[in-house]
Amino acid sequence: MTQSVLADRETLRDHRTTLLTRHEANPLLTAADWSYNINTVFNAGACRLPDGQTLLLTRVEECSGRSHLCAARSIDGVSDWRIDDRPTLLPDPRNHPEEIWGIEDPRIVWCDELEAYLVAYTSFSRSGPGVSLAMTEDFDSFERLGCVMPPEDKDASLFPRRVGGRWVMLHRPVPRSGSGNIWISFSPDLKHWGDHKVVIEARRGPWWDCNKVGLSPPPIETPEGWLILYHGVRTHASGSLYRVGLALLDLEDPTRCIARSDSWIFGPETDYENVGDVSGVVFPCGFTIDSDGDTLNLYYGAADTSIGLARGSIRAMLAWLEEHKASPDR
Repeated sequence: MTQSVLADRETLRDHRTTLLTRHEANPLLTAADWSYNINTVFNAGACRLPDGQTLLLTRVEECSGRSHLCAARSIDGVSDWRIDDRPTLLPDPRNHPEEIWGIEDPRIVWCDELEAYLVAYTSFSRSGPGVSLAMTEDFDSFERLGCVMPPEDKDASLFPRRVGGRWVMLHRPVPRSGSGNIWISFSPDLKHWGDHKVVIEARRGPWWDCNKVGLSPPPIETPEGWLILYHGVRTHASGSLYRVGLALLDLEDPTRCIARSDSWIFGPETDYENVGDVSGVVFPCGFTIDSDGDTLNLYYGAADTSIGLARGSIRAMLAWLEEHKASPDR
């Protein structure tokens, strides 16, 4: 094997192990940690509470196949999780028929203006997945804002603040045919949405994100722009691979994607990511940032069966993205 090939492989191995490093305690949470009977736990929204605790709002799949949301809290964000002994947020099909088949994949942002957490989640109806919003101050009681993006749509998150005087959301409509792309939409009141526009397209050809793309955790505000971690799906003969890449949206005009990675930075490698209800999946929905303002704690669903943690540096990701951004024709 030539030295250049070895060097190329070492470069790939380097960014896969340094941009995001798996925690040695993984998987952090599995169904065995719940006090009531469930099938799996995965795809958790995350935030840091005022008392310093980390809260994960997890997707819990019941043995019926439907999902609800359940909160887990930890002082260090790694161990000694205190899990609600009953579902934290159940579907409410009587008042919200769009939730009749369950609620899934929450993404949490703290909003200074409202002094509350805003939760975007997938509501599953007979017509398919849609996007719903809820607001909470304590993760004990929730005010539902209802379905804001009709089926089929999912993988949504709000931005943590208004941009240009309007609320902003990233989401992924699901076309009946063709690729799934990430769209951006705007609202004056969190209920009525418009000015829809594609902001990140699934690439065509052999790329790692050629079949569909979707938002992973909420956008991260940086001086350089809104850092986006997104999942790309590539379908192959034996299934689909879900991996994570980077993009950067303009800070004041987030309809402009100003950089996008030419390769993925995090993909399924371990047994708990490759063996489970849905194999070959890493799917982040939430993060916290340490007091240094740089260390990212990324919580992700592994094989739709457990929750893992990977850590990295936001500054390192931005520097890597600048060096490895795709050319315009990609």
